[in-house]
Amino acid sequence: MTSAQICIMIAIIVYLIGMIYIGFRCSKKNNSTDDFYLGGRKLGPFVTAMSAEASDMSSWLLMGLPGVAYLTGISDAGWTAIGLAAGTYINWLIVAKRIRRYTHTCNNSITIPSFFSNRYRDEKKMLQVIAAIFIVIFFIPYTASGFAACGKLFSSLFGVKYLTAMIISAIVIVAYTTLGGFLAASTTDFIQSIIMSVALIVVLIFGVETAGGIGAVIHNASELPGYLSMTLSYDVNTGNAAPYSALTIVSTAAWGLGYFRFMAIEDEKKLKLSRRVATIWVVISLFVAVFIGVIGYTMSKVGALEMLTGSNSETIIVKISALLSQHGVIFALLAGVILAGILASTMSTSDSQLLAASSAVSSDILGAFRKDSSNKNGSMAAARITLLVISVVAAFIARNPDSSVFAIVSFAWAGFGAAFGPVVLFSLFWKRTNKWGALAGMVCGGSMVFIWKYLIRPLGGIWNIYELLPAFLIACAAIVIVSLLTPKPSKEIEEEFDRVAQMK
Repeated sequence: MTSAQICIMIAIIVYLIGMIYIGFRCSKKNNSTDDFYLGGRKLGPFVTAMSAEASDMSSWLLMGLPGVAYLTGISDAGWTAIGLAAGTYINWLIVAKRIRRYTHTCNNSITIPSFFSNRYRDEKKMLQVIAAIFIVIFFIPYTASGFAACGKLFSSLFGVKYLTAMIISAIVIVAYTTLGGFLAASTTDFIQSIIMSVALIVVLIFGVETAGGIGAVIHNASELPGYLSMTLSYDVNTGNAAPYSALTIVSTAAWGLGYFRFMAIEDEKKLKLSRRVATIWVVISLFVAVFIGVIGYTMSKVGALEMLTGSNSETIIVKISALLSQHGVIFALLAGVILAGILASTMSTSDSQLLAASSAVSSDILGAFRKDSSNKNGSMAAARITLLVISVVAAFIARNPDSSVFAIVSFAWAGFGAAFGPVVLFSLFWKRTNKWGALAGMVCGGSMVFIWKYLIRPLGGIWNIYELLPAFLIACAAIVIVSLLTPKPSKEIEEEFDRVAQMK
């Protein structure tokens, strides 16, 4: 092992030990499942904002997005970033305060599935169980993709076996999440978002300097047809510009139809600050990530890096970090921080999805059939055992080193966005929505993701659009149609809706 690799290893080990320590500290504050899954609703505005966005971005921010920009130019990556930035701002502006109030009013709901059942007075817990099943379907593979990304990172850096690297990474993630629950995950996500920011800034500065300056970056990128256009894309196979249609733009920007995580903040009055922090961080991070892809291409063009093809383009930041590490001990430690940033982006998503899948099983599915909810110690034990079992399943799925991380993340994002996004929006803002409409929207949205992905999208042409967009729209239509064709909500439900809507 070289001195540079030793420095990188030291930086990463210090980071991993710190994450486990945070989990241990937070474990002392978990006295109930409410604490375990929502931190007792005691998160501050900065932690709420940064943990939510760090868990959303995942390794896709530091690997997938720069890789796409490196290969095809800024259009695909740029419209995806614009969609995510717009979605982030709109969700924080419109949804955040209402969902914080409504979940607290509806029997202090600690999960989205339990909120659905409490919101519509679903005594049979049908909504809760079905919602939990969809969470498990989409989030266990999502967790597995995080384990796989960590395994690939360590395997490529230090030459260890992929399976060994993946299992060690999974153990660290599971350790601090099992110990500290949501509070640990959110606190570590906050720290991880800072590390991700440092990684982006260091790579940006070093990359521009190595490439010969901003002028050289723009000049080399502009030589490729359509590379710097938002209405064209560079076709790596033909070397020509390919049209980027309005339909493709809308489809790509549909990444912004994400999910919602605002239930845990301590004071809803601080959500405005959280919105500003989250939006600023997302906009800057996404822009820098796209630009790093362009910088990486110029670095390859001038001979500083090898030319990358296919999925290898997603390792562009890893390659830049390796180059940085060759400039002495200080720079090697900085490279370790950058790679810890990639690890952080992956871990910040894995811990959140792990908690979501765990809460779906222990709190929503098992809780729906458990009559005695007074045993807090038993509930906490069930939560932790469930999290461990799900981790084992996710690690089993991630055992294949050739598994596609980005494809799984894209599909899981679409599934959760289509199955829950419309239901959450209509539950918060349309009084006429009833449980049958909510159920129809959830089932239609979640199912259509599979149908569009595997049956319709392969037809190509106008059908070749990201499955989240059509599935989201179909779910919205199902909610409206079924709600209007079935009896309206009870007076009690309507009065509660009005009460939440009138809160100031």
